[in-house]
This record gives sequence, structure tokens and C-alpha cells, in this order.
Amino acid sequence: MERLGTGIGWRPEIADAVEEMPGIDWVEAVAENVCPGHLPESLRRLRERGVTVVPHGVSLGLGGADRPDAGRLLALAERAEALGSPLVTEHIAFVRAGGPLTASPRLEAGHLLPVPRTRDALDVLCENIRIAQDALPVPLAVENIAALISWPGEEMTEGQFLYDLADRTGVRLLIDVANLHTNHVNRGEDPAEALAELPLEAIAYVHVAGGFERDGVWHDSHAHPVPRPVIDILTDLASRVSPPGVLLERDENFPEPVELEGELAAIRDAVAKGGGVRAPEGALRTPAAVEPSGVPTGPARQRLALAQTALLSALVAGTPVPEGFDRVRLGVQARALAGKRADVVAKVAPELPVILGAGYRPAFLAYAQAAPMTDGYRRDALDFAEHLLLFEKSGDTRARRELREWWLERSGPAPRSRRPGVRLARATRRVLLGHR
Repeated sequence: MERLGTGIGWRPEIADAVEEMPGIDWVEAVAENVCPGHLPESLRRLRERGVTVVPHGVSLGLGGADRPDAGRLLALAERAEALGSPLVTEHIAFVRAGGPLTASPRLEAGHLLPVPRTRDALDVLCENIRIAQDALPVPLAVENIAALISWPGEEMTEGQFLYDLADRTGVRLLIDVANLHTNHVNRGEDPAEALAELPLEAIAYVHVAGGFERDGVWHDSHAHPVPRPVIDILTDLASRVSPPGVLLERDENFPEPVELEGELAAIRDAVAKGGGVRAPEGALRTPAAVEPSGVPTGPARQRLALAQTALLSALVAGTPVPEGFDRVRLGVQARALAGKRADVVAKVAPELPVILGAGYRPAFLAYAQAAPMTDGYRRDALDFAEHLLLFEKSGDTRARRELREWWLERSGPAPRSRRPGVRLARATRRVLLGHR
């Protein structure tokens, strides 16, 4: 496995600072935020300097009951090739449910949700990863996620689940030590036990990030400083194996560059303090050498689909909580999903909070209670605006007019023309057709 060194998550908000930071060996970019034909100039300059760039996917849903979408796999492959990346990464998670396998509407979580650590889920995940490996031009590594909730009836620990996954598929592992800390607080899982069970030779690199605790629940925010317990887990991991790479993640609430540089220094110190041995090259089988298990996944996919759909529907559509889940913790997760959804829609459609002012967030949260997301955040923003225009008749006339213009500009197959003659013709046609 290529030695990556110390890196940081590249984000547009800190692009200039990242370029100037000393000792940055590599960066990671969210794959869905990169257009292969129009790479950000900052990433181009980093590449020209020899800095490795790794695309990190967040929407593939490898842990879902459906087989990976060919279009999403193609997009991930295109980004790896455009960036000249040595590998790509994704998550062991599901992000959508419903559809043909359950004969129910498709639901989107807008978030990474945990898969049950069961034989069914493992069989499906292994097949999905093999499909992804065959479609990608470079090796794949998959990340353990943080979770607020636990599945009832799990059959394996996280370490056992990851070990079997790597053994059966040859996939590399992206170990997030912050997520191990999150699962320790939220689910009582011992990070040291998880590390002891991992196939250390499978580790591609390591994530480090911050979060915060509220009412006994740890939220993996990526918007706060890295706490000491996470650094300690990194030191424990580094005492067992020398990680090929370690990366600091920060997604929002960005501090001054000197604070990020301080966290990078703490990461380097933790790895040096651990002083683990380097894993032998080639200790893990490559995907090409792995034979399929022969386990038929059709029935497993259906069982997993029903279970994941019931959980996601309870989280985003208010249906009854499935048996065995903690109702209080599920409520915390549901509120967190709704809040994140409001925040991301405000980012992809920044005009909406400007138009609606202080009323944006309460209006969106009220909308989200009755309208689950079905097709991504951009579609969600349009559906929210349309809902307000159709069903919320009261309010500021100016805001409604601006909202209507915003929706008309973006809801069609092409942007509305700015030429006065074209706009007049369209307005005249709407009047003649009675669409005022």
C-alpha cells in the first residue's frame, strides 16, 4: 500500500490555507463535490506539486440492500482518473432504502446510517464491494462509520465484521478513530477491542476528526477540535501498526489555519508516540485473488431491504419504531437527520435562507416532518420551495415573489433566459394560459 503520510481534508473554504500549510503530503476531497472536467484550481496546483489527492465518496451506499448504482460507480471512477488517485474510498453504510425490493417509495437519508452486523448484511456488503471493485480503476477502501443507534440482534462485533469483510473481498479499510470514539460513547463499544480484532495489514489510512457530546450522546460533527480520547485511540492504533496515512477531517466551522496546523502536529506526535511496526507489503490478498463466497444474496437482500426501509421510514417519515430499537435514541437520530437536512439545503441553495430570513429553518423543519427526501439535496430544495408556494399562502409578499422567481429559474430543464424579449414572451404565455 502506498505510503501517504499526513494529510487534511480539502474543502473549498480552506483551499488557500491548505496550499500554504507546511508538511501536507496528501489531501482528500469529497468525490461528489468535484467535477472531473472542471477541477478546482487549488486541486490542480496541489497535484502539480506532487500532492496526492484521494476522492472520498459519500453517496454510494455500499451497505444498502440494492446493488451499487452503475452511474455512481462511473462518476467515482471518473474522479479517480481525473485526480490521478492511487485509490478511492467510501463508507460501510446505507444512505437510501425502499424501492422495488420492498415495493415501497424510495427514501433518502441524506446521511450515513449503520448496517446491522449480521451475516445477511455482510453477504450483501461483500457482493456490493466486489461489484464496486470491478468497476473502479484503482483499489477501493471502505470506512467504518459513527452511529447514534444500534441494531438489535447483531451477530458480530465491529472488529469481527470488518475482519471478515476484508478477508472475503480483499478490500482495504479506512479506519476512522473518531468514529471508534463515537461508538464507544454511544454504543458502549471498546475501541481497544475493535483495534485488536482488525486485520491491521488491510488499513489503507486513518481518519481523525472532532465532535461534541450533548446529553450523553456524542455527535461526530467534523466541526469541532479533535478531543484527547480520539488522539489516544490513534496512538493505540499506531502502537499496533504504522498507518500508511493519517488525515484530519474538518467540514465546517473552520478555525484559523494555525489551529488546524496544531491539530496536524498533535496527529504526527500521536503516530510517533505509538511507534508501531510497518505492516508487511502484500499481506492482504488482492481483490483479484478472492473468490466469491457462493452465498446467494437474493433472499438476504430482501430481508435487509425490509429492515433498512422500516428503520429509515421511522427516522424520516414518522412511521412506528421497529421492534428492538431504542425509541429515545431513534428520536435523537431523527432530529439530527432533519437538522442536517436543513443545513445542507441551505448550503446547496443559499438563496433560500436569504429570501426567507429567520423563518427558513422552522419552515424547513416543519416541511421535513411530512416530506421525506427522495432524490438528493438539490431536488429537496426545489420541492421545499414548491411546497411553500403551493401550501403556505400567508407571509411576506416580497419573499413569496422572490421565492417564486427562484423556483422558476431552477425548476425547468434549462435556466430562464435573461433577454427581455424572451422573458416578456414567457410572461405573456403564462397570462394567456391563466398561470399568473
